[in-house]
Amino acid sequence: MATGKDRAVDIVTMGCSKNLVDSERLMRMFERAGYKVRHNPERLAAPIVIINTCGFIGDAKQESIDMILQCCQAKRRGGKVYVMGCLSERYAEELPADIPEVDGWYGKFDWEKIIADLAQNDAAAADAPAWERTLTTPSHYAYVKIAEGCDRHCAYCAIPLITGRYKSRPIEEIVDETRALADRGVTELNVIAQDLTYYGIDLYGRQEIAQLVDRMAQVSGIRRIRLHYAYPTHFPYDLLPVMARHANVCGYLDIALQHISDRVLANMRRNITGAETRALLDRIRREVPGIHIRTTMMVGFPGEGEAEFAELMDFVREQRFERLGAFAYCEEDDTYAAKHYDDSIPQEVKEERLDRLMALQQDIALSLNQEKIGQRLEVVIDSETDEYYIGRTEFDSPEVDPEVLVSKDRALRPGEYAMVEITDAGPFELIGRVCD
Repeated sequence: MATGKDRAVDIVTMGCSKNLVDSERLMRMFERAGYKVRHNPERLAAPIVIINTCGFIGDAKQESIDMILQCCQAKRRGGKVYVMGCLSERYAEELPADIPEVDGWYGKFDWEKIIADLAQNDAAAADAPAWERTLTTPSHYAYVKIAEGCDRHCAYCAIPLITGRYKSRPIEEIVDETRALADRGVTELNVIAQDLTYYGIDLYGRQEIAQLVDRMAQVSGIRRIRLHYAYPTHFPYDLLPVMARHANVCGYLDIALQHISDRVLANMRRNITGAETRALLDRIRREVPGIHIRTTMMVGFPGEGEAEFAELMDFVREQRFERLGAFAYCEEDDTYAAKHYDDSIPQEVKEERLDRLMALQQDIALSLNQEKIGQRLEVVIDSETDEYYIGRTEFDSPEVDPEVLVSKDRALRPGEYAMVEITDAGPFELIGRVCD
């Protein structure tokens, strides 16, 4: 077992906030085993480096591989490199042969094995709640992962191949975690899962996201609950009155729609039509007035001709989504699309469509932000620069959504909430001052 200065670990997290929660859990396990742990340090210096990889799409996979190679190069000066997460889960046979410099490979759910192997101490995971972890986020917000895996079968997506079947966490366990986070001073929760709307079916035989959010919203000290990664098919409409009733459930929903063309949606195996998508959005906006919808679109999927892309552009103009991201289709190994469709749309066409879509969205975002000028919005402060405090409204998720730049007319601190009058706006930020 490592001793003294050797009892140190650097953990690097690649990919999404779901991976971040896994890294936070692993950090706590190492700490319980007596190790000093750093997360995403500027300089990797510990004798043990663990890379928690992403395996979602091509660019993310390449970033993870580049990080592995970088760390292996650095380890020539000493230390060991271990790899875990989605990429190593998916390519468990290929990667060790391709990158033999890595000292050990682990899958996405091998936390206990990592501790047992590296710390030689499996007791570090014993007698601790499954959700206990070391937060790497600012002290006032945290991510809460309510489920793992996915039971959907979208043609383009490899995530079910990596994470397996959907597995909900029990409601009571999540509510206990919510209370524990509130006791630590966390006021904002970002609720995450690959598919929030499927939550509960495997445990309770029915969708229970509405009951879960209702319970979480009643925990004292929680000022914001924000929902990420809903799925449009079989949407649980009983969630909407819960969102409307609780002031601390943000008027925000992250729901990936991917497309609007019936042909493309059918090819994607999304099990929803364009008309059903519009009806869903109309009902969400009607039952939760003022809601900000974040969505994701995909361009260049097989079957998307110019007519289908034009339909998508018209849909985005019509809906004026408050938040929208997009990416070009990239064929993923072993998916339905890779096996059954010809990825024949040239990459330059995909990129040109992506540029056009995002240019349109930038204009929409600027227009919607400018409509907020003169409004007074509650902002939580995350950090500061020499010139501004940097914060977010209830409509803004950390790192992916616009920020509010607050003038330093009045002293504020991270985690503090303040009413801010919006005085100016760009497509990616609001500017304001604390209200008198």
